[in-house]
Amino acid sequence: MALSKDHGITMNDGNKIPILGFGTASPGTVPKSKCEEATKIAIEVGFRHIDSAYAYQNEEDIGRAVRAKISDGTVKRKDIFYTGKLWSTFHRPELVRKCIEESLKKLQFDYMDLFIIHNPYSMKPGPDLLPTGEDKKTIFDNVDLRQTWEAMEACKDAGLVRSIGVSNFTCKQLEMILNKPGLKYKPVINQVKHVCPL
Repeated sequence: MALSKDHGITMNDGNKIPILGFGTASPGTVPKSKCEEATKIAIEVGFRHIDSAYAYQNEEDIGRAVRAKISDGTVKRKDIFYTGKLWSTFHRPELVRKCIEESLKKLQFDYMDLFIIHNPYSMKPGPDLLPTGEDKKTIFDNVDLRQTWEAMEACKDAGLVRSIGVSNFTCKQLEMILNKPGLKYKPVINQVKHVCPL
């Protein structure tokens, strides 16, 4: 069986996600060139869903791999289902689009197929992926994730992403989004080990 978008699940917004994806997270000890090489091989053997994130710091490598496989005729952009993630330091509504645009620039893509809130906990905005204080403890931020979700919806409306979802949300956190007044788009996925039905 070939892995393709035809072997997928239709999400609640009508878009289809391949049932099997290639995850690109790797420990810092792995050279970045290996991520690019592995992604090319994954595409060659049939993976069409590539899962990455702002926090993985490998988007440029992923973009190069996908573009190389487009250039050599293995795939077209429309064949690739790319999932990206909003990192916790970008939860403030005014920062959501900035995160997506930074990721798209690194990837050299016009859009993402799926963009999800990576984690339900917010951290202090800034250049550090894991902001810490002098006490070496994480500096969290107080953000209403319903406002973050509204900014995600605006990015979908702007054509930067085709589908939006969440990751690592509890059922209670997911219900907070689903019960938000004025909800325009339901999350298409909650990417966790124990998934709540959507």
